[in-house]
Amino acid sequence: MPRIGVYLAHPRSGSFNHAVFDAVVRHLRDLGCEVLSHDLYAEEFAPGLSADETETVRPATGNQDAQVALHQAEVAILDALVFVHPNWWGMPPAVLAGWVQRVLAPGVAYKLGVPEGEPQGLLRAGRALVLNTSDTPADREEAEFGDPLQRIWSACVLPYAGVTDVRRVVFRTVTDASDETRAAWLEQARHHAAALLA
Repeated sequence: MPRIGVYLAHPRSGSFNHAVFDAVVRHLRDLGCEVLSHDLYAEEFAPGLSADETETVRPATGNQDAQVALHQAEVAILDALVFVHPNWWGMPPAVLAGWVQRVLAPGVAYKLGVPEGEPQGLLRAGRALVLNTSDTPADREEAEFGDPLQRIWSACVLPYAGVTDVRRVVFRTVTDASDETRAAWLEQARHHAAALLA
């Protein structure tokens, strides 16, 4: 049975991000997956990295924060990951950025090898899906900003941890989208989540 982690980073219940998260979690469970789902704001995940957590010479698996330790133990056994979040200033929300920094730690998600500074990814999850919402039109995102979220997930974060198949879908523009468009987007989210199993 595939084990998939699904992570939501949006503070407002009833948001379209919540609808995407719920649709993906339900669909993956209907397909027979074991889904470990986390609404990071609802769980009050603390994003702040402590000084002790920056000590890279110690394995991160000894983390004293029970919530972080749980997430680290879970992420190590996943077959795939799904992240649902808005594009805020070209970045994920702070709670998700903090989750990356605290959970995908040395000894859990990667280790540095030779030559010095070259990472060896430790996660067994070979695939990840990032589902973003945005109010920036695609042509402006690319021409003016260079799509920083694409770089963050597909170059800076997930490959570093060993996830080589990184997929990303952006639903835009959300604020003025009709109910019919949003329903179509939810169907797309389910489709892309199911494709992780292929």
